[in-house]
Amino acid sequence: MSNRTTVTEFLLLGFSDVQELQILHFIVFLVIYLEALIGNLLIITVVVLDHHLHTPMYFFLMNLSILDLGSISIIVPRSMANSLMNTRSISYSGCVAQVFLFVFFVSADLVLLTVMAYDRYVAICQPLHYERVMNRRACVQMAAGVWIGVFLYAALHTGITFAVSFCGGNVVGQFFCEIPQLLKLTGSDLYLSETGTIAFSVCLDLSCFVFIIVSYVQIFKTVLRIPSEQRRHKAFLTCLPHLTVVSLFFCTATFAYSRPTSSSASALDLVVAVLYSVLPAVMNPIIYSMRNKEIKAALRKLIGWRLFTRNNLSIFFPLVVISFHVSLYM
Repeated sequence: MSNRTTVTEFLLLGFSDVQELQILHFIVFLVIYLEALIGNLLIITVVVLDHHLHTPMYFFLMNLSILDLGSISIIVPRSMANSLMNTRSISYSGCVAQVFLFVFFVSADLVLLTVMAYDRYVAICQPLHYERVMNRRACVQMAAGVWIGVFLYAALHTGITFAVSFCGGNVVGQFFCEIPQLLKLTGSDLYLSETGTIAFSVCLDLSCFVFIIVSYVQIFKTVLRIPSEQRRHKAFLTCLPHLTVVSLFFCTATFAYSRPTSSSASALDLVVAVLYSVLPAVMNPIIYSMRNKEIKAALRKLIGWRLFTRNNLSIFFPLVVISFHVSLYM
C-alpha cells in the first residue's frame, strides 16, 4: 500500500484469536455497554422528567451523559461485532467516522467538565450572582458553544490525521481506530502530523486542566472559610462527584498518552485503551448517582410513579369490566 488512495480498509487488533476468548470478550463488553447505556439513560430521563433537577448543574450533567453514550457507542458495539463474527476489518470511511466521532465526544467531555467546574465556582464562590450568571440562556449558549466548537476541532483533527499517506500498512494496533496508532502507519509523514495534532491537543487539554485546577483552588478556599460545618460538608459533597469524574478522566487519558508508543501492540495497550475510552462512560453515572441525594430521590420517584401507574391500571381495568357487567343487569 504505497499511498492513502490504495487503502480501502483497516485491520483492527483483536483481544484474542481463540474463539472461546472472543465470545468471552463479547459478553464482557456487552455487560459493560448495557451498564453504561442504562446508567446514562437513567440520568438523562430523571433530569428531563423531574422539574426539581432543571438547574444548570443537572443540565450539564445530562449533556455529559449524552456525550458518554456517544463515546462508548462508537467503539464498543463495533468491537463486539468483530469478536462475534470473527473479523477484524473496518472500512476506510468507517475508520474516518470513528476517529471523528471519538475525538468529538471525548473532547466535548473535557470541555464540558471545564464548564461544569465554572458552574461550581460561581455557585460556591459567587452565590449571590449565580442566578444572573448561570441563567437558562447562558447555559444553553455554553452547551451549544461546546458542541459547535468541538465539532470544528474534531473535523480539523480528523482531517490532519487522514491527509497524510499511509505507507506502513493497514494494521491498526488497537481495537478501534486510535489516532496515535494510525499515525504509526504514515511513514515519513509521521513526525509532522504527530507534532501538529498532539501539540494542538496538548494546548486544549492543558488549558482546560489549568482552568479546572484554578477553579477548585478558589472553591476550596471559599469552602474552608464557611463557618457552618454542615454547610461546608454540603458544599464539599456537591463538588466531590465532579472532582472524581475529572480525576478519572485526566488520570486515564494521561496514563494512556504519556506512555511511549511501542512498535508492536501489547495486551497492556488494549487495557489502557479500555481505561480511557470505556471506563469513564461506565463510571460517571455511578459516581454522580452514588452520593447525590437529588438524583437518588428522582430515581425513587420515577420508579414509584411507574409502579403506581401499573398498579392503578391493574385495578382500573377490572373495575371497568365489573361496572360494564353490572350495567348490563341494571
